[in-house]
Amino acid sequence: MKNLKESRFGKIIKVSGPLVVAENMAGAKMYELVKIGFSKLVGEVIKLEKDCASIQCYEDTSGLTIGDPVLKTGSPLSVQLGPGLFSQIFDGIQRPLKVISELSKNVYVPRGVDVPSLDLQREWQYKPLDIKPGTVVQGGDVIGTVAENDLFKEHRILLPPGAKGKVVEAQPAGNYNVMTPIIEIDENGTIKKYNMSHFWPVRIARPCLEKLPGTEPLLTGERVLDALFPSVLGGTCAIPGAFGCGKTCISQALSKYSNSEAIVYVGCGERGNEMAEVLKDFPQLYTEIKGIKYNIMQRTILVANTSNMPVAAREASIYTGITLAEYIRDMGYNVSMMADSTSRWAEALREISGRLAEMPADSGYPAYLASKLSQFYERAGKVTCLGSPSRKGSVSIVGAVSPPGGDFSDPVTVNTLYNVQVFWGLDKKLAQRTHFPSVNWLTSYSKYENTLENFFNKFDKEFVECKNDIKKLLQEEDDLTEVVQLIGKDSLSEDQKLILEIAKIIKNDFLQQNSFTEYDYTCPLEKTTGMMKCIMTYYHLANKILKEGNPYDNKKSFAYIYSKTKEEFIELTQMKFINPKKSKEEITKLFAGQKKRIEEKFKDIFKFKQMI
Repeated sequence: MKNLKESRFGKIIKVSGPLVVAENMAGAKMYELVKIGFSKLVGEVIKLEKDCASIQCYEDTSGLTIGDPVLKTGSPLSVQLGPGLFSQIFDGIQRPLKVISELSKNVYVPRGVDVPSLDLQREWQYKPLDIKPGTVVQGGDVIGTVAENDLFKEHRILLPPGAKGKVVEAQPAGNYNVMTPIIEIDENGTIKKYNMSHFWPVRIARPCLEKLPGTEPLLTGERVLDALFPSVLGGTCAIPGAFGCGKTCISQALSKYSNSEAIVYVGCGERGNEMAEVLKDFPQLYTEIKGIKYNIMQRTILVANTSNMPVAAREASIYTGITLAEYIRDMGYNVSMMADSTSRWAEALREISGRLAEMPADSGYPAYLASKLSQFYERAGKVTCLGSPSRKGSVSIVGAVSPPGGDFSDPVTVNTLYNVQVFWGLDKKLAQRTHFPSVNWLTSYSKYENTLENFFNKFDKEFVECKNDIKKLLQEEDDLTEVVQLIGKDSLSEDQKLILEIAKIIKNDFLQQNSFTEYDYTCPLEKTTGMMKCIMTYYHLANKILKEGNPYDNKKSFAYIYSKTKEEFIELTQMKFINPKKSKEEITKLFAGQKKRIEEKFKDIFKFKQMI
């Protein structure tokens, strides 16, 4: 600090929790990164008034006093993007927690610690593309590749957006660290050197060539989500639910078993034990690709900002996570970002807004809450990436929301639903009955159903019809349940009794999944489709027999049909036990055989009835 100009320093005049106010800050910009006090605490300018700046500090402000210096860095809060991101766990401002732990020999993050985000000494085996001197390149171009790990074998090295010029010199294949210049470019007479990593401001969305509509589903391995309320790769989803409903479990299941090529998991303000569980479980989990098992941590980046860390850093953690996800998207990959939970992020906004003495809106949240949420969710999507070669990538955002007491009229939930296209509403009553995933099939919805119709029709021509029939059955069952509670089950017609029984199978044996079992921890789309087809085949055939003939005929009752098809009915409840590790062909063959047995059984019964 001694060798720096005096004009680069301000002076603290007020400290209020995470908010620091400094004077002599002329020349500072909004969202500029500053170093506060003699410990060089990390902060960000969030308000400018005359020569005073209001700064939110991302570390504990204990010990700061009036008159302490504030250093203006001249650059915004940025993250370093390059090889070495995967398998890492960062805090909300991209400081590697494992490295900090080893250096400090402490379980807590020391105040003012300054550690590079990426390992600057580690050398990577760099393979350049065929780029010769004189070639014109621009931001977003892939200039080479690095094998990051066994699963993420092609980390594409990108020129940062904004770069443009003729190549003067390009390094040959070899081992380089992330700070070694690998290409020199003549930009209008100025020679600029670029290495394997670059910095990008977290609050600015990375540019793309074009935004595209999603066409492929984000497969989660959860039947209730994949079948009834699917999202697309590049979609936006919200998981609101009360404490203990399973928001974190669903987020973790998506991280473990979804069809995304990379995962950015942001623990924003949640309990430390949940993040500890992720750290404990993920290294023990493997995904199988082309017959080879890979540790899923090799495709995962964790951003941890738990409830015992500074409140203000929760806001930064969300932006850090989405910027990392956009960088991987720009390589041409499909990325999922899990934000658990955006309610804690909104609480950080409320805290800072209160310290700034801004006029509060609903429930004390700032008036700009809706705008902030919109800015975050609009960074999702499927895109055509900048530069060459041509490639497409996507960022899917799954945001958990924790409304107090499960009240969905909470401002964070309401404003989130304005922005997302998929709503997976969790039900406290289902959770109390240990029905997991506790997604309420009557209140949840997906606006991507029409978009994905072509995909599902190509996958299986009966998929969309079965899905619509199941939704209709569940709605009818809900209406009939009210009738049964008033006047009893005996008052129902035989086809209504059939609806209740089939709906019971759908709820207990199709929608419910046990993630702690080897047969139901995940469910491939072939198994989901096969289960739906078998259940609906039984329903339609039984319903056809009940609709034909005299309703007072005992042999036209559901009890009679059940007695004749008991074996097939019980098989419907056993379908979930089929091992998801079986090949797609095996699973499809098993369910095709089961469907055929149901049809043949009913054919025999129908012929018997024709003779009576």
